[in-house]
Amino acid sequence: MARKSELVGVVAERTGLSKADVARVLDEALAEIRRTVDGGETVALRGFGTFRLSERSARKGRNPRTGEEIDIAASRSLAFKASK
Repeated sequence: MARKSELVGVVAERTGLSKADVARVLDEALAEIRRTVDGGETVALRGFGTFRLSERSARKGRNPRTGEEIDIAASRSLAFKASK
């Protein structure tokens, strides 16, 4: 299973809910994870994994084509670590 639509279809089939209802629940669950992590908290789903905010500081890098030194801006991203 590689796509959201396929996941929604499987969950709808197994639960007897409509695909539209499953899609709304999935969208809202993912949005809430994003909001919580953006607020600085970690979201841990036991048996699945942990979502957290990953921050990288600004740094120097090199353009692979020219070898010229470039500045890489600081960034934030959503990180996920799967449970064992």
